[in-house]
Amino acid sequence: MSDFWVFGYGSLMWRPGFEFREARPALLSGAHRSLCIYSWVHRGTQARPGLVLGLDRGGSCRGIAYRVAGAKRESVMAYLRARELVTAVYLEAWRPIRVAGKKAPVSAVTYVVDRRHEQYAGHLPCRRLLALVEKSIGGSGSNADYILATVGHMRGIGIRDATLEWLADELGGERQRSNGA
Repeated sequence: MSDFWVFGYGSLMWRPGFEFREARPALLSGAHRSLCIYSWVHRGTQARPGLVLGLDRGGSCRGIAYRVAGAKRESVMAYLRARELVTAVYLEAWRPIRVAGKKAPVSAVTYVVDRRHEQYAGHLPCRRLLALVEKSIGGSGSNADYILATVGHMRGIGIRDATLEWLADELGGERQRSNGA
């Protein structure tokens, strides 16, 4: 089995959770990173949904491409499916990506939002994003921690997203106020 690529654009960038041979900056065209999924499991519940990132149609997205050994394909794909397809809001897709240092595009597995799924939030105003994120907690922790970790990692590798950075700044300020600072 030959090696294969996984494209991460959210928490997979800072917590892939699987063994890989290398990680490189990458660009996916035709979809953009968006806080467009109501989280009922990892960062919220059905009663108090949080929000997580999805790849929504249009635009482009910078992220991380992980090269995985072909011998690990079955176990890595099983892990990714258990993690990403828990409520079927994502669709598994093989998309061409541009990987730093490679001349030609490579095919990578990634997870795009299913716009027909009931967890699809679409484009929400910033204040609504904040209201959902600031108090939501799911099986993987608080929604605020997810946003702060994602934005911190993105800043560290030179990826900027105005909406996510605004949200992180608001959440950081809220935490300071809550801690009496």
